[in-house]
Amino acid sequence: MKMKTNKLWLPILAALLMAVLFNACKKDKYVALGGKCPVVESTNPINGEINVQRNKIITVTFNEKMDPATINLTSFSLLQGSIKVLGTLTYDGTGVTMSFAPTTTLAPNELFTGRLTTAAKDPLGNALQTDYIWSFQTGSTLDTIRPFVISTDPINTATNVVLNKIISANFSEQMNPATISGSSFKINQGSTAIAGVITYTGTNAYFTPSSNLLPGSIYMATITTAAKDLAGNSMLANYTWSFSTSTSTTAISPSVIATDPTNNQTGVALNKIITATFSTQMDPLTITGSTFKIDQGTTPITGSVSYSGLIATFAPSALLISGSIYNATITTGAKDLMGNPINLDYVWTFSTVSTVTVPVLPFVDLKTVARFGIIAGVGVSNNAGFSVINNMDVGISPGVRSSVTGFPPATIVNGAIYASDDILPPGTAAMLTQAKADLTAAYLFAEAATSPAPVTVAGDMGGSTLTPGIYKSASTLLIQAGDLTLDAQGDPNAFWVFQIPSAFTTVGGAGGNVILSGGAQAKNVFWQVGSSATIGDFTSFKGNILALTSVTMNSGAVATGRMLCINGAVVLTSTNIINKP
Repeated sequence: MKMKTNKLWLPILAALLMAVLFNACKKDKYVALGGKCPVVESTNPINGEINVQRNKIITVTFNEKMDPATINLTSFSLLQGSIKVLGTLTYDGTGVTMSFAPTTTLAPNELFTGRLTTAAKDPLGNALQTDYIWSFQTGSTLDTIRPFVISTDPINTATNVVLNKIISANFSEQMNPATISGSSFKINQGSTAIAGVITYTGTNAYFTPSSNLLPGSIYMATITTAAKDLAGNSMLANYTWSFSTSTSTTAISPSVIATDPTNNQTGVALNKIITATFSTQMDPLTITGSTFKIDQGTTPITGSVSYSGLIATFAPSALLISGSIYNATITTGAKDLMGNPINLDYVWTFSTVSTVTVPVLPFVDLKTVARFGIIAGVGVSNNAGFSVINNMDVGISPGVRSSVTGFPPATIVNGAIYASDDILPPGTAAMLTQAKADLTAAYLFAEAATSPAPVTVAGDMGGSTLTPGIYKSASTLLIQAGDLTLDAQGDPNAFWVFQIPSAFTTVGGAGGNVILSGGAQAKNVFWQVGSSATIGDFTSFKGNILALTSVTMNSGAVATGRMLCINGAVVLTSTNIINKP
């Protein structure tokens, strides 16, 4: 019997088609159509973490925005054994992170299990494909340390403040972003409240006025006790400071205050990343290839432009040419957050090194990721002790700020933490995306290097002395029986590339150190690791680890180099030090 077409079937057919598309996530078809399935990217505490503060706020970060109606106490639960922990869950849908605040402090020295079920869905109805389960163990203590304001910009009683000033406050620790709002960060001129946009990133809160401040006026800024840290501790009292604006009604134009290379610098390296530092925060949308240009004579140089903090970065697509003069230009198209352009094009000149010693080994170019001592995909943690990263930054992408833990007590000297969800400094997410892309490119280059011909190594390299070259393992690699010495034989440009398709481990104690001799430099040593790297207890390590999965530094390990991983986490176990190579 032939069925007649009936319009009543149309809505049913449409519903069936939508159901097929939404459920296609399970068969990886929805991704082929340009969509994506929701997944849990990271948690805080991370899976397996111990000594977690008992008044911890638990967070879960997704790879995309979710439907807030599905992020609730039905889809999420926290269990102590079989007992469900009571608490308040928040997820406003403007970001990708949910927070769970237990009603009472968690029991000491107990194992807790978090579960997010497949009832959690994105706005299109695509659900988590499996329940996400992780666990952590509490310690015996509570976080009772109150946060406080360390510094402000402008400082208290500052005068002649520019009219387009962004007011900021730096806290002693990470704060709960939900508490940094118009009720906790206020600017007043007399009794008049100033309208503005409040943002928070890292340990800094920013107030961007909706319009320029008035000339010759006194302003009062206040951080109230409504601002709380992640453990719910509030400041002891309101923090108040004042400043006065300039009497000039002329808008203050941003300017370039420093460059690298500097003007007329000679002998610049061929792999140089060119940067310009501004006097104020710029609109990242105006820092592009059309406003930041590098030319060799009349020939434009291709490259990628990024912006973070106060610094614009130009990474050339290829090595610069030796013995050549280059002109760098920042045009008046570069504007600050208030729309004020720089007054005139800023131009400076530099020249590259005239002669080049061609290294016998392939040059592994880290490009923009070279600024980082640590970069990771989903987590960076300092589990115990006063670890230190010297003269380099710490980054995480696509993971978020809440997945960076243990800073403090860990500290960063002459560097900062950057996370993919940081709103400020502007351009942070794009900068991190570029750095991760450069890391991946360096990893693939090191993995594929074949000239000169790789030397096969296996098992334990401890007690060996290796001259420059490419060293290739068929499986895991170990440094245990003694120290591994890398002898440059008097050549400071000597390179080592270690190709390790699986795990790489150094074992501290009687051996396991990496020793440099004959002028060898840690910056020229690269460890390409196909899975995870572990630096053993109290190991003295040299070189740049480019790991696919994760990097762990065991207790007391010290490195001159970088701990860079593409997908997973970097873990500092206890009082580790990373020095810039």
